[in-house]
Amino acid sequence: MSLPISDMTRLVPLAALALLAACSAESDTGQPASPAEAARSAANDGLLDCALDGAAEFERRCELERIETSDGKELVFRHPDGGFRRFSIVTDGRGLVTADGADEAAVSAAGDGLIIVEVNEDRYRLPATFRKPGVPGDATE
Repeated sequence: MSLPISDMTRLVPLAALALLAACSAESDTGQPASPAEAARSAANDGLLDCALDGAAEFERRCELERIETSDGKELVFRHPDGGFRRFSIVTDGRGLVTADGADEAAVSAAGDGLIIVEVNEDRYRLPATFRKPGVPGDATE
């Protein structure tokens, strides 16, 4: 989905829908049918595409952990070197926000049901469902 920035701000990226889903879509061959479905399948298996420390290419080498807290749902993206980033799932149009530290997350559409979450030099590619603001539904359905 290629959108001008002004249109992107009118959509609500709800990564939680895809990341918290219990099933993944496959084609008739048993293989994921699109990049978004491949990312969704990997997320269901606890894996995540990431490009760390300014890397140009994404690799499926980060781990995804889902946490229920008294304040809501969180996602932890664990790096192979032991580092991690923690995010809160929000339904106010931002999708994800950093749950700790001073660094803010930037979320952008990456096409074909994917978003990119950036924090400093680290980038993460996640499956997402886009919904126009004001449409009924909760990211934690």
